Formats: sequence, structure tokens, C-alpha cells
Amino acid sequence: MQAQSPQTENNPAECAALFRLKYGRRRFLRMKGGKTMKNKKNLAENIIHGIFLILGLVTVACVLLITVYLVISGIPAIRKIGIMKFLFGTKWASTAAEPEYGILPFILTSIYGTAGAIAVGVPIGFMTAVYLAKVAPPKVKAAVGSAVGLLAGIPSVVYGLVGMMVLVPGIRKLFDVPDGASLLCAIIVLCVMILPSIIKVSVTALEAVPKEYEDASLALGATDIETFFRVSVPAAKSGIAASVVLGVGRAIGEAMAVMMVAGNAPNMPSLFESVRFLTTAVASEMSYAADGSLQQQALFSIALVLFLFIMMINAALNFFLKRSKER
Repeated sequence: MQAQSPQTENNPAECAALFRLKYGRRRFLRMKGGKTMKNKKNLAENIIHGIFLILGLVTVACVLLITVYLVISGIPAIRKIGIMKFLFGTKWASTAAEPEYGILPFILTSIYGTAGAIAVGVPIGFMTAVYLAKVAPPKVKAAVGSAVGLLAGIPSVVYGLVGMMVLVPGIRKLFDVPDGASLLCAIIVLCVMILPSIIKVSVTALEAVPKEYEDASLALGATDIETFFRVSVPAAKSGIAASVVLGVGRAIGEAMAVMMVAGNAPNMPSLFESVRFLTTAVASEMSYAADGSLQQQALFSIALVLFLFIMMINAALNFFLKRSKER
């Protein structure tokens, strides 16, 4: 330690200056180190935010690219055929000497098949979700939840194979029809396929409802069932609506399983007749359609119509969901 001069010891101003110089430098170094650490943290956060932004932009770009590609590829066939004749024509004969490209049977079949699967699958999936989330004992919930998860992981071709080997002969014998491959068989298979999406998302939404809501309802004298359906379900309606959207998307976009059980014939929809969906029309003919031919362009137009259908369904459900929230 350096010895201070007598003048410095007797001069309070110089002592104060030396103190500020000695300890102020330490404080400055600590502040500088803190700013450096803060700058590093800010840099890391900015990098992470940039990565998330890039991933989000990539997702949006993929959707835009698909949309633009379908529009560019599908519009020429609609122009050549005519939009009214294409959308409302009742006959599809793409390989005939005089081809016809009417997709009304495909549109109606997809609407009827999806509506039937939703009408049957949504109540079953919803009630199962309420049971698992609010009523089932832990062991039963774990077992059923595992089964639902396994059901979600089964490939589409397996659903189609089981339907073709079990449902098709069963419907033929039960209803005494020439062929069991029909719209009814497709509805049953689609109903089973959409159940995992509806159940899992609905269970998650119901379990996210604060327990205080249910406790308050029970304290006011409501029964358990009244609490579940008048408190928990309305509070989780956004998640339940999301599960329905996922189910609709899965049903209307399925191709392989439907192709195996519906007969894949371009007929007007009937419950016990072989039919063809929009998805199966594209999947069944795209492999042998000549490159650049009107048939290939018409198949792209069918894909464009299917894409617009899904967008309209999602937009409609989101609109009604927002209106219900505002109320």
C-alpha cells in the first residue's frame, strides 16, 4: 500500500478525489460488465426472435406457393371446359373419345361424406372427451387415452384395408346390396378416422378450464352433469370448435382409405352406391394423365376446388366462433 503524502492527508478535497478515482473505477467496471452481459442477452433474444420470424414467414410462403401453384395450374382447364359445365356437370369421362369433365358428383359426394362423418363422429368424440376429462377414473383415462393415441397413429391404408375386408362384406350382407363398397362404408371409416383428433383436442380444452369455475357452480347447487355441460363446455368451446375443424379437414382431405372402401365410381351420391370423392378423383387418375393434357389440368382444377372448400369451411367456423365470443 502506497503511503500518502502529508499534504494529501491534510487536504479533504484531494482525499475525496482519490476515493472517487479508486472506487468509482471499480463501479465503472462492474457497470460495464453488466452492460456487456445485458447486450449479450439482448443479442441472443434478437437472434431467437429472428429465427422464429423466419420460420413463420417460411410457413406463410409455403401456403402462398401452394395457392398460387393451384390457381395457375387449375384455371386453364376451367377456362377451356367452362366454369358452369365443370362445376355443375353430372358426368365425368376423362378417357372417353369425347371426354366430359363434370365434377358435381365428386363435390356432392365429398359434402355428403364429410357431413355424415361429422354428424356421427362429433357427438361420439365430444361425449368421450367429456367422460375422459371430467368423469373417468385415472386408470380408465390412461387406458382409453392410450387407445385413442394408438388410433391416431394408424396409417390410412390400414383403415382402408380393414374397411375393405370387414365393412364392405358386412354392408353387402346386412343390407342385401350388390356391392358393399359405398358411401355408407366411406362415412363409417371417416367417422372412425376423425375420432382421435376430436377427442384429444377436446380433452385438452376441457382440462384447461379453471377448476374455480366448476367449484363455484357446485357451490351454487348445480350437479356435476350440469356443471360439465353448462360451465366447463361453454368455457372450452373454442378448443372444441378447433377439434371440429381438424375433424372436417381430416374427413374432406382423406384419399387412400376412402378409395379402398367407396368403390371409386363417378356416380351421383347414393348411400349404397359406389362413389368417388374429390380427393380420390385426383389420386386415381393423376398417375396416368398425360403431362400437359386437359385431363391433367382438370385434375389440378379439382384440387383447387378442394382447397377452396377447406378454406371456406375454416373461414366459416372461425367467423361463427368469433361471433360467439363477442356475445
